[in-house]
Amino acid sequence: MNKLASPADVIAVVPAAGIGSRMQSTSPKQYLTIGQHTLLEHSITRLLAHPAVKRVIVALSPDDTYFPALPLAQDSRVISVVGGGTRAESVLAGLKAAEGAGWVLVHDAARPCLHPDDLNRLLAVRATSKVGAILAAPVCDTMKRGEPGKTLIAHTVEREDLWHALTPQFFPHALLFACLTRALNEGATITDEASALEYCGYHPELVNGRSDNIKVTRPEDLALAAFYLTQIHLKESA
Repeated sequence: MNKLASPADVIAVVPAAGIGSRMQSTSPKQYLTIGQHTLLEHSITRLLAHPAVKRVIVALSPDDTYFPALPLAQDSRVISVVGGGTRAESVLAGLKAAEGAGWVLVHDAARPCLHPDDLNRLLAVRATSKVGAILAAPVCDTMKRGEPGKTLIAHTVEREDLWHALTPQFFPHALLFACLTRALNEGATITDEASALEYCGYHPELVNGRSDNIKVTRPEDLALAAFYLTQIHLKESA
């Protein structure tokens, strides 16, 4: 991959090695369909629609039998690698394959409703930032913290300055690789790519993103994502 990437390139990494147990499905959630396409296809297509995104590296489970059957697998811009047991390990595998790239986007495989306006705003941080940024949405609901191990309210959490972390998340390749490697080696808890940078003392920017950029996690999310894609995004692009 290092011969295919240059410092001017933006390469996307899509971790897709999970099994999505909460979806109660016989197939991994990224292979559930909306219309004629899987969630993974929707997600990757939205990334490749931007001219700055040169390639997408998909990190797959070693036992994945679904991806080779997709037309996407024949796209020369899409490269698959073997992922790891955790999201962070899968992202790291993708970063190794993207050696030589200047910046990397990391996007959830089951987040099919990324809007091009959000992607444009996120990619624009290259002009002003050396650390990178994530798409995020301000928290609007009242937030409660529960009693440890109980379904009881401990207290209300002040929602001011709280954000829902979304994807894509966008960082210089070398910086994300270094931070993620260090965090994993030191046993840190890494829930998203930004948390690896935070662990190493960096402060990525928050780019205000649309709330319909949902991640399909539970069965009811699939119908909502289908609504957003068919009723909102397609009408806006028409």
